[in-house]
Amino acid sequence: MTASANGRKTVFITGAASGIGLASAKRFAAEGWFVGLSDIDSLGLKAALAAIGPENGSAHRLDVRDRYAWTGVLADFTRQTGGRLDVLINNAGVARFGPFESHEDADIDLQLDINIKGVINGARAGLPHLKATPGSRLVNISSCAGLYGSPGLAVYSATKFAVRGLSEALDVEFAPQGVSVSCVMPWFVETPILNASQPGSNANMSDVLKGGGLPVYPVEDAAEVVWRAAHGKDLHYFVGKRAKQMRFASNHMPGSLRKQLRSRQPLTT
Repeated sequence: MTASANGRKTVFITGAASGIGLASAKRFAAEGWFVGLSDIDSLGLKAALAAIGPENGSAHRLDVRDRYAWTGVLADFTRQTGGRLDVLINNAGVARFGPFESHEDADIDLQLDINIKGVINGARAGLPHLKATPGSRLVNISSCAGLYGSPGLAVYSATKFAVRGLSEALDVEFAPQGVSVSCVMPWFVETPILNASQPGSNANMSDVLKGGGLPVYPVEDAAEVVWRAAHGKDLHYFVGKRAKQMRFASNHMPGSLRKQLRSRQPLTT
């Protein structure tokens, strides 16, 4: 039997099979929301739905790069919610770790297609449903890599700058249509993205960060900020104390920040 929202508030989350997406799904479901889980990982989606309770959501296989698939998936979801979409969370993202010159063309294209085009596709496909739901909100997950260029994550950083810029523009554009926008910018969080290894090395991103004495925050911290971003009125939300420090440094001490980054190994943003 297909679950239905039964008048509950609704949220649709991309990249919901793991990481920030899954933690956010659990947070919203615990608060009584009906959650649309989407991902390309079918087995992960099945486990995610079991984790939040099958009566509390629905699972939808979605490749965010496919704009036509977006239309169909959101139509399926809103049929279960009576046309309601209170919050859309563009969370799906990928990263490739290592010097810029080490990346294959396919790795560059993958980051651009998922991290930028996927978010644009979600915003475009979701807008009609958000407009039809009073007080709705679009939440885009960017990164502290969108505050200052991150060595070792050059292309990823560029995509997260794009998400930040898109969010800032859409916040103005969508306001007259009754849709607000927020942009969540986490410091490094313990997600599968940190399992990425640098070409020619067995060390992954998590190892490098922790080895350099930098914090990696639990995924639940990010989910709590996503929850606040879905309910608040601010545009930018930051995950972790280090994220707030990065925001301050990038705004007020860019020269000092640049020197600090140059003195470290790549990836220590």
